This record gives sequence, C-alpha cells and structure tokens, in this order.
Amino acid sequence: MDAAAALARWHAVVESRDPGGLQAMVAEDAVFRSPAVHTPQVGRDTVVGYLTAAFTVLGPHLSYEREWLGEDSAVLQFRTEVGGLDVSGIDMITWDDDGQIVDFTVMVRPAKALQAVIEHMGAELLRMLEAAPPR
Repeated sequence: MDAAAALARWHAVVESRDPGGLQAMVAEDAVFRSPAVHTPQVGRDTVVGYLTAAFTVLGPHLSYEREWLGEDSAVLQFRTEVGGLDVSGIDMITWDDDGQIVDFTVMVRPAKALQAVIEHMGAELLRMLEAAPPR
C-alpha cells in the first residue's frame, strides 16, 4: 500500500468538492469517528454519508495546512469556517493494503466551533436523509 498515493487520491476528491469519488475510496467495513457522535459509525455507506455531509458543511473554506504521513495513515491539520466561526481540526485517516479508507477520525476545536459543526452537520445529514429515495 502506498500511503502517499492514497493521500493524493483523498486530496484530489477534496479539491474537486465532488463526493462522487468517495464510494470507491472507502472500504466496506470502514469506521468513521466523529466529534459530534459518541459511537463509531460503521460501514461504507455510513462513512460516505458523513464525509459527503462534511464536504457540504466544511467544504467552501476547507484548507489543509499541515500533514504527517505514516506507512498506512496520515494526520491532516485543517482550517475552515462554519457559521461565521473559525474551525480548526485534524483528520486522521488509515488505509488498508488496497489503499481504501478503513478508519477516519475527526477532531475539532474550539468548543464553540465544534458546536457549530455539530449543528450544521446534523442539519445536512437530516436534509440528505429526507432527500434520499425510499428503500
């Protein structure tokens, strides 16, 4: 697994602001750990849903400022604006041997910014659920 190549794919999707590429990047049993939800969120569709909502909520102003790359993982420091508040945080991403995301953890600060992210993410996830075709 080439972590640098996997990270480059991640950056390409983020820069495109098009969540359409996420499905192929996320492993079937991936886990998403959100600062807004107590329990880990498991499964490709769930992880892709959270990342898609994050693209909408964090997207327009999201920029990565620093990154640390490991053998199968990366830590990305980001900055954005949500609800008029400056948001700082990190994304911790782990890939499997096929270069698919198996673990995605987000941490956000300060507390007031986290509250804004929680409110906006909740609203976006609800909007996405209401817009989804019935199963």
